Amino acid sequence: MGTGERLIRDADAAAVAQKKYASRKRTNKVALALSLAAMAFGVFWLVWILVETVRLGIGGITWATLSQMTPAPNDPGGIANALWGSFLMVMLATFVGTPIGILAGIYLAEYDAKGWLGNVTRFVNDILLSAPSIVIGLFVYAVIVARYKQFSGWAGVMSLALIVIPVVIRTTENMLALVPAGLREAAYALGAPKWKVITKITLRAARAGVVTGVLLAVARISGETAPLLFTALNNQFFTTDLSQPMASLPVTIFKFAMSPYENWQQLAWAGVFLITLAVLGLNILARVFTRSKL
Repeated sequence: MGTGERLIRDADAAAVAQKKYASRKRTNKVALALSLAAMAFGVFWLVWILVETVRLGIGGITWATLSQMTPAPNDPGGIANALWGSFLMVMLATFVGTPIGILAGIYLAEYDAKGWLGNVTRFVNDILLSAPSIVIGLFVYAVIVARYKQFSGWAGVMSLALIVIPVVIRTTENMLALVPAGLREAAYALGAPKWKVITKITLRAARAGVVTGVLLAVARISGETAPLLFTALNNQFFTTDLSQPMASLPVTIFKFAMSPYENWQQLAWAGVFLITLAVLGLNILARVFTRSKL
C-alpha cells in the first residue's frame, strides 16, 4: 500500500470519526436539554406547592392553633388534639415497626440471602412496599375495627406500623448488603460468633443507612390519611386513650379542607404547613445521617 493510499484511508477514517463525534455531541445536547426541561418542570411545581403552602399556612400559625382543640364552624380554636394524636400514633408505630423491620432485614441479609424463605419474604415485602395505603387501612379495619366494633388509636398505630415495616426491611437489607464481605471474614477469623459479627461489625457499619431508612419511613407515615380514616377515624377532643377514636393531622386536614368554613380552611392550611415542615426536617436529618461517617 502506497503512502498516498494510507493518507486517503486515514483521512476517510478521521472524517468518519468526526461525523460520529458530531452525532454523539448532538445526541448529548438533546438528552441534556430534555433532562433540564424535565427537572425544571418538576422543580416548578414543587416550588409552587411550597410557596402556596407557606403563603396560606404560615398565617394560621398562632399560639391558639397549637394549644386549643378543633373548633366548631366559625369559632376560634386550634389543632392541638390532631397534633398530639399524630405524634402519638406515628411514634408508637415507629417503635413497633422499626425493631421488626431491622430484625427481618438482618435475617434476609445475613442468614437467608438465597434461601426459599428469604425469597418468599422479599416477595411479600415488595407487595407490602408497593401496596396502596388504603389497602392496609382496609385490612386493619376488617381485622380489628370491624371485629371489635370500635375505631381506636391502636388500630391506627397498627396500620401505620404495617407501612413502616417493609420500608425498614428493604433499607436494612440493602445497607447490610453493601458492607464488604472482608469485614465479616476478618471478624470470623478472629473467632467472633455470628451474632457478635452482626451487632458489632456489619450493623454498626451500616447504621447510617438504617437510621436513614427509619427516618424516611417516619416521613412517609406522617402524611398518611387513608389508613387512619378506616382505623383511628377522628376525635374533636384531646385524648390520650388509644382505645378510643383519636384525631390526627392528616385526617383533620382532609376534613377541614373540604369544609365551606373559612376558619376550618385556615386551620387546614396551617396543618399542611406544619406537616410539610416536619417531613422536610426528617428528610434533612436523613441527608445528614447519610453523609456523616458514623
